[in-house]
Amino acid sequence: MKHVDQEKLQAWFAGQVPDGWFVGPVDVALDREEILVTGALAEPDLGGEGDATTGDVRSVACRSRIARFREDTRDQRIRIAGQAEARFGRKVSWAVRCGEVEAPFTTASVPVMTRLRMSERSVLDTLIDSGVARSRSEALAWCVRLVERNQADWIAQLQDALGAVREARASGPDLVA
Repeated sequence: MKHVDQEKLQAWFAGQVPDGWFVGPVDVALDREEILVTGALAEPDLGGEGDATTGDVRSVACRSRIARFREDTRDQRIRIAGQAEARFGRKVSWAVRCGEVEAPFTTASVPVMTRLRMSERSVLDTLIDSGVARSRSEALAWCVRLVERNQADWIAQLQDALGAVREARASGPDLVA
């Protein structure tokens, strides 16, 4: 797997994404398998007095803008993704935000192998039996999302600490002779 420098990745996409697509710079996130490029679209002008328009109406307008953007930019996004995948060795996914609405277009769903004891499998099976999930895979994904939401500050602390470890390793001595 290729090491990818986050700043260079962000800069590469900033250079590739056409001006005018988004109201600000794209947010580029990555993990071992995927690069997720997220941009913010301008909210549609509904001609109202700001707060006079209901949230439902804004949501409909934003979803419509997202759908149009997705169709209008498909060919260019595919071309940019192909170049990035060849260059960075990861699949590229796209998402946009418009107002309060965020919509991922093509995100990777990566299988993850795990070993669980009976008590842990029982938790997943309870989620299936109760109708929360349709499979153990879906139940495990549900559990991960729950931890992500309820322990976001702690997860962010861990990610920051890992970033510091990466920086320390990068600034250490070069052992390759």
